[in-house]
Amino acid sequence: MCGIVGIASKINVDNYSWLKGARDTMSHRGPDDAGEWWSDNHNIGLGHRRLSIIELSKAGHQPMLDFFNRYVITFNGEIYNFKELRIVLTNLGYNFNTYTDTEVILNGYRAWGPEVLSKLNGMFAFCIYDIEKNTLFIARDRAGEKPLFYSLVNNVFKFSSELKALLYKQTNYVNYDSFDCFLSMGFVPGNLSIVKGVNKLPPAHFLQFDLNSGKLEIRRYWQIPEFNDQKIDEDELIFTLDELLNDAIKKQLVADVPIGVLLSGGLDSSIITAFAARSKKDLKTFTVRFPGYSQFDETKHARLISKHFNTNHIELDAADATIDILPLLAKQFDEPIIDSSMIPTYLVSNLIKSHCTVALGGDGGDELFGGYNHYSRLLMLKDKLKFIHPLIRKNAAIFSEIFLPLGFKGRNWIQGLNIDFNTGLPLIATYFDKATRKKLLNNNQLTLNAELIRQGRIPITQDILQRATRTDFENYLPEDILVKVDRASMLNSLEIRAPFLDYRIIEFAFSRVPTVLKANTSSKKIILKKLAKKILPNEFDFNRKQGFSIPLSEWLKGGPWLNFFEDVLLSDDDTIFDKNLVLKMINGQKNGRSNSERLFALVLFELWRKEYNIKF
Repeated sequence: MCGIVGIASKINVDNYSWLKGARDTMSHRGPDDAGEWWSDNHNIGLGHRRLSIIELSKAGHQPMLDFFNRYVITFNGEIYNFKELRIVLTNLGYNFNTYTDTEVILNGYRAWGPEVLSKLNGMFAFCIYDIEKNTLFIARDRAGEKPLFYSLVNNVFKFSSELKALLYKQTNYVNYDSFDCFLSMGFVPGNLSIVKGVNKLPPAHFLQFDLNSGKLEIRRYWQIPEFNDQKIDEDELIFTLDELLNDAIKKQLVADVPIGVLLSGGLDSSIITAFAARSKKDLKTFTVRFPGYSQFDETKHARLISKHFNTNHIELDAADATIDILPLLAKQFDEPIIDSSMIPTYLVSNLIKSHCTVALGGDGGDELFGGYNHYSRLLMLKDKLKFIHPLIRKNAAIFSEIFLPLGFKGRNWIQGLNIDFNTGLPLIATYFDKATRKKLLNNNQLTLNAELIRQGRIPITQDILQRATRTDFENYLPEDILVKVDRASMLNSLEIRAPFLDYRIIEFAFSRVPTVLKANTSSKKIILKKLAKKILPNEFDFNRKQGFSIPLSEWLKGGPWLNFFEDVLLSDDDTIFDKNLVLKMINGQKNGRSNSERLFALVLFELWRKEYNIKF
């Protein structure tokens, strides 16, 4: 796992020091090595920070030139099938100087051009510069595990793994549509970025930039397959899933550094442990406790799995989450997201890093196999609401927005009644509705587009569960879950891999697994549970579902966390948010309403804005 950065200009780059400075804002992504490459005419500069995982010698140094010195690459990620591809390329006559997956990508691009992307199984973001054609080729993995930001301003193209590198030594302004999405959805979707003039390369896309013409072109190279509505053979589906998971996990256990499994004792991590134990002797598993918070203690569940599969189990105690962690995370999460579970994710990563450099996690299981609670609720609502007149539903939604206070339990669900359940999805995870956003920003002249942007990202399908899981896979997963895991783990120079996001499993889940084997009104992850019953101990609790969270609601009823939030949002004259509304939210939280994530969002944004001197 690494950090990449680059600059390309039609004319000579004036300030060479920018590349090194921008690169080293991401030193946490690669503490083992640093590299820099410039073209002969000094128009193109590529930078790299390396976290050594495969081929620990200097042979893995980047940026890396190919055998004939035509192509140069800077690469972040892991290619899990690089050994197989290396054999194929060797048989085609391509030479190798190293045993790295980086050189496999280089030779693969020489052999197949952009088609190499269809052959790569892994998580990646990379840039290849073609010296002969004077073009850049940049690509990002299918699910969006690895990040990639870019900008094209005044004929100067820049890219980086983290936004902070592009913020380096320049004046930066907020993108209003992106900011609006952040307040509404909790993240910035698609190709948008929170900073004006910067974009994200979406997952499953590649970018080509021709320095001669100045033309920038972006194309999608992969998409979620349509569901193949064929006769269902449940046993065959379970057998196929078993084979796919076994092979994916076996591939992801390859590393030249210590590797382990994050074992919470939940369904996903327990399944991963079961398969990993087949392939690796003396498998290390890790469980983290939060002393003083028994409701988050999963130790006994993890012990059951560890004992059953005879793993080398390590239990770790997390330190108390002090308020000092928030400025640290605001700086690291340089495109803010509304997800306070970034705190325990960081703490867990920090503890595990002292024991291994690579860990396998269970991300993706919920989106692929119907694991979230709201999937069952959606199915129940769709079934019951067909008996209620649309006008009644519309009036109920309007009433809730006007008369129910922010944080009132069930308010979001009532607001969501005013949608067509045959084509749309209620925004049940909204943080600030449109009316509240106008009050919060104290500006009735703003054009608020978040709802329209979200609606445009909902796929067209009659099956509401297909609609919901696909929407979550292409939005919530890459913009919240994977961002959280990438930034928190990389801040600790730890690589976390996600076997469920092997593209073969993604394609299987969406093309072959019917929604009746994902979720219904009373059960979730149905096919995963059927598989688990074949491989996990009988005592395992198959219906247990515990999110990864902290008692933020309790912390905001008094004490240092509340004091800090009030200082940031109420005491500082520079805050952009309406203080009267903020005070109502704080008082509501004290009285039992659910405003903790909303307040967390505002504090994190203000800390981020001031850290990077972002202007409006």
